[in-house]
Amino acid sequence: MNTEKKNDGFIEKHALESIPQSERKHWVSIALIWIGAIISVSSLMVGGVLVSGLPLKQALLAGFVGYAIVVLFMTFQGVQGADLGRPTVSSASSAFGKSGASFIISFVIGISVMGWFGVQTSITGSAFSSIMNDWLGVNISFQLSAAIWGAIMLMTAVYGYKALAYLNYVAVPALLLMAIYGTYSVVSNFGMDALLSYTPAAPFSFLQGVAITVGGFAVGGVIAPDYSRYAENRKGAILSSVLGVLPMGVILLSAGALMAITAGSADMTQVVSNLGFPLIGLMILILATWTTNAVNAYSGGIALTSMFHLKDDKRPMATAIAGIIGTVLAVVGIMNHFIPFLLVLTTGISPIAGVMIADYWIIRKGDPSKWKEEEGVRWTGVISWLIGFAVGYFVHMGSAPVNAIVVAMIANVILNKFENKDTGSKEESNTDKEVSA
Repeated sequence: MNTEKKNDGFIEKHALESIPQSERKHWVSIALIWIGAIISVSSLMVGGVLVSGLPLKQALLAGFVGYAIVVLFMTFQGVQGADLGRPTVSSASSAFGKSGASFIISFVIGISVMGWFGVQTSITGSAFSSIMNDWLGVNISFQLSAAIWGAIMLMTAVYGYKALAYLNYVAVPALLLMAIYGTYSVVSNFGMDALLSYTPAAPFSFLQGVAITVGGFAVGGVIAPDYSRYAENRKGAILSSVLGVLPMGVILLSAGALMAITAGSADMTQVVSNLGFPLIGLMILILATWTTNAVNAYSGGIALTSMFHLKDDKRPMATAIAGIIGTVLAVVGIMNHFIPFLLVLTTGISPIAGVMIADYWIIRKGDPSKWKEEEGVRWTGVISWLIGFAVGYFVHMGSAPVNAIVVAMIANVILNKFENKDTGSKEESNTDKEVSA
């Protein structure tokens, strides 16, 4: 296969094939995409959710630990993507088999990112409708607002990686200013002493706070190869993951926590209105959602391309379909299930990374030459994922996403040892039969 195929014009056509070295990018452009993904209304809302159950210092520490966990498994995933030049669903074909990766994993990832697209679009639709009605007296329904903004945000993802990079060159500075201004405004008006003495009305455990944070960006950690496949080398994949997620994730979470304490709500529409700059805040909320939703739709398109065995040049069409599904989810009210969605997302997505990390880094020693697409379904990978999923969902000790990742990783290593032992026994038996014959 000719891997030097060029993109036709501005629209990216790469989907499942390996990205040629000539088209690899500097790590900064990949980091900016991750910064744009992490600078989102959901990140602010996670900060608000954390302070609804934890004092400020504990909430910020839980957020830092949660993002550090995400970056850890994201780095392993990202380096694999850079080594192979392949997206997540294609890289997973070694651990899950081509059929397992193209349907099971593509389905799980596709549903997750389309769900996130719906969550983000719902937030934007609600904010736009509310602020237009309350501040300008223009009556725009939530459903119409969500449909319009879902379509607009989808267009960037259809164009692909270059469009994502250009969008973030513009949006990231504006979004960073919003976070800094919001934090400064809160501290100036209320004082740090009042913020540090805040006591939540309905406390929950520190580990639950960590789990909520991991759930807030679990998808990003798993789908890291979708973007790190463009990295020039392993160093670029690591730098883009660490510097693209951890600093900005903590900053956004902190800003969301502080603003939620003063507003008395994790609803970012209400928070922005209370800060006194609703129209500017609305534009920034839209930009924040746009950068994140473009990532969701793009990865959703790759997942659909794999699931339905489409050619790479059909990736833009698949991306459009993913975005349309996400927009429909927003219109029918997925936002009402935001917190339960986060928790299910954590348990279902995280063990995928555990299986892939075990396969590539432990079983194959992190050697790209040992990686290969396995035909059919590799049941060792699928069963390991199911075990991790079950442990994450049913075991309530510790942090569910961490439990799911670690258990899936261990299960895959153990099951592969049994598989190799069984294969070796069969080969030895066949050899004995040939000799005796």
